[in-house]
Amino acid sequence: MLPAEGTAPAPGAPDRAASAAAAAGARAATDGPRRPDGRTRPLRVAVIGGGPGGLYAAALLKRLDPARHITLWERNPPDETFGFGVVLSDETLGGIEHADPVVHAALREDFTRWDDIDIVHRGVLHTSGGHGFAALGRHRLLEILHERCRSLGVELRFRAEAPDPARLARTHDLVVAADGVHSTTRDAFADVFRPRITEHRCRYIWLAADFAFDAFRFEVVETGHGVMQLHGYPYSADASTVIVEMREEVWRAAGFDEADGTESVGRCAKIFTDALGGRPLKSNHSAWTTFRTVVNERWSHGNVVLLGDAAHTAHFSIGSGTKLAVEDALALAACLREQPHVEAALTAYEEERRPVVASTQRAARASLEWFEELPRHLAQPPRQFAFNLLTRSRRVTHGNLRLRDARFTGAVERGFGCPPGTPPMFTPFRLRGLTLRNRVVVSPMDMYSAADGVPGDFHLVHLGSRALGGAGLVMTEMVCVSPEGRITPGCTGLYTGRQAEAWRRITDFVHTRAPGTAIGVQLGHSGRKGSTKPMWEGMDEPLDEGNWPLVAASPLPYRPGGQVPRELSRAQLTDLREQFAAAAHRAARAGFDLLELHCAHGYLLSGFLSPLTNHRTDAYGGSREKRLRFPLEVFDAVRAVWPGDRPMTVRISATDWAEGGTTAEDAVAVARAFAAHGADAIDVSTGQVVAEEEPEFGRSYQTPFADRVRNEAGVPVIAVGAISSWDDVNSLILAGRADLCALARPHLYDPHWTLHAAAEQGYEGPGVVWPAPYRAGSRRPRTGRADTPKPRLTLED
Repeated sequence: MLPAEGTAPAPGAPDRAASAAAAAGARAATDGPRRPDGRTRPLRVAVIGGGPGGLYAAALLKRLDPARHITLWERNPPDETFGFGVVLSDETLGGIEHADPVVHAALREDFTRWDDIDIVHRGVLHTSGGHGFAALGRHRLLEILHERCRSLGVELRFRAEAPDPARLARTHDLVVAADGVHSTTRDAFADVFRPRITEHRCRYIWLAADFAFDAFRFEVVETGHGVMQLHGYPYSADASTVIVEMREEVWRAAGFDEADGTESVGRCAKIFTDALGGRPLKSNHSAWTTFRTVVNERWSHGNVVLLGDAAHTAHFSIGSGTKLAVEDALALAACLREQPHVEAALTAYEEERRPVVASTQRAARASLEWFEELPRHLAQPPRQFAFNLLTRSRRVTHGNLRLRDARFTGAVERGFGCPPGTPPMFTPFRLRGLTLRNRVVVSPMDMYSAADGVPGDFHLVHLGSRALGGAGLVMTEMVCVSPEGRITPGCTGLYTGRQAEAWRRITDFVHTRAPGTAIGVQLGHSGRKGSTKPMWEGMDEPLDEGNWPLVAASPLPYRPGGQVPRELSRAQLTDLREQFAAAAHRAARAGFDLLELHCAHGYLLSGFLSPLTNHRTDAYGGSREKRLRFPLEVFDAVRAVWPGDRPMTVRISATDWAEGGTTAEDAVAVARAFAAHGADAIDVSTGQVVAEEEPEFGRSYQTPFADRVRNEAGVPVIAVGAISSWDDVNSLILAGRADLCALARPHLYDPHWTLHAAAEQGYEGPGVVWPAPYRAGSRRPRTGRADTPKPRLTLED
């Protein structure tokens, strides 16, 4: 072990001198020693933090350029670490093998590998195979990296606080801050990195057991205090990591907040005695903690760069923070080799890693929140619960599981009620007197292509082609109940008989030429978001001329400087109810199979629901119950004239994505209220209520809200929002997170999306029917010579 050097600790607060020093260091590095090819190279490198990420970065940088002088500081002894085992993916191991075969060979000798995941739910064990994991002890991983760093000539300083990062930035060409989730380097330059740290709702503790699980194990125990869960996996032939996790309120109710470490360990072993086979658990300075998600707006400042948990964290339920840190180290080393100077390298490193990390963090958040809301799913049958758990992050899908373990996935499908050979998306679903032949919905999409509210040939072709495309339900755009309720001059309506006759032409086409496909109408009023240009001319921008006056729950413009709507009076509320009812009556006569009331996206009825847009002081504003009053009155008026055997749905914004706005808890209460008044399903969207929203976009990003409404309010839901693949649809339906899935842009890209989904899955059955004139195209066409049979060009001896 190298002797430790005593140095001053890094400051805990940002200062301008430190920022200036880092910037000066970057300039020095940029103008530093040059390689023969003329590129500058960082020769003096400081690494703060001796975890796997920092050690691996130091080893790679030294290996790629032996002339570098690399010093690593670690405040703890070399044999002290947090946790027990480390899981790495085959993808990460492949990168390690390519970058440093010596490290990979050492890891390979010590890895424990397994394929199965065991899930125990209410005493029932289900196993899914084919997943592929590799793990080893954290102590052993550090030993391998210590040995590699020393063999390469990296100077390791243990039991030593790193010097002030600003000082290091002045004296080194590059400073790698791998000092963990509580990074002092990040704190020192917080004004530049601008970290956002979120603490979550579960408490957990890292423990270990002196035996090896034979699978990755998830076990749920329902106690008198609440639900607790175990995450366990082997990391050697005779040892396993065990993480015990529970909601904060459960942790307190169980008395863990007052228990010391020894008592906590003993009680956890007793609670999960079945999983442990009665064996004890052990601690490694373990303490209960809450997970912190770390996000930084920037990862580098001058010649200082963040790596691993200092830059980002991802919940342990989807993998290892060590994995991300090692991948960061690989990318950083590669970018420093490829780019002409440090500044360009750090920019390239962040550009390469940020999208990967953001995707991982989205998946981790979905997984974390699934476990936070674990009680919501406990009523599911054990096998469906297991499938739901396996697909919780949305990274593992129905298709992935079918490839990995067809037997397990087939059993889940049979339990769900899928006939043999039928994907979940092609099972029927009943809403009141309407049976949809599959679970696919063409989502409402405003086309802004009508004249005087009358749908024309464009709408016939647009909706007709999508009806021919195989979806179970095709929805119109928001059809307005009055001229003043239009969003743009091109919006369709149902406020005249002529409009109703034009809609009848479209519904007749769908029912005649696409039998088995239902067509629904979405009724709404623009409220304060009306009198604007079509989206492609300027979204939410007011008309240059011909504007009409707006009305809303409260006199608040949608955008600063926009038209201020008039607050609706009692008499006007009565008129509006009658307009909705009259439009519904026309919709029934026009032949629509389903009616959806639009109470989302900041339009009129949505404006009553959100506390950000409803500031009324009368009976229609204030509490959630009062804000619900007018939308429910409209729903009742529409339901009274809508035929009793035809279903009604309601679209809501489950969150405003803005502080002080509608929350997911509100959405559940709103859904319950509409269901109590006769809504057959809730179409769960989000946002677009206030201009200052900050949505968290991502694949299927709105589906957790649908999941919550479905499983807490007990009402069927339509999930919507960046659902783009048939694999996603199958996953959501089979996991019990949604009953129907609405897709918009995929149907703009491909009007026959559902037919093609059936063809790609090899499905032929009643869940989707190719129109007779199209049957010749029901198989994917060959695309060129690559599809043709290959000639034999070699002979075997």
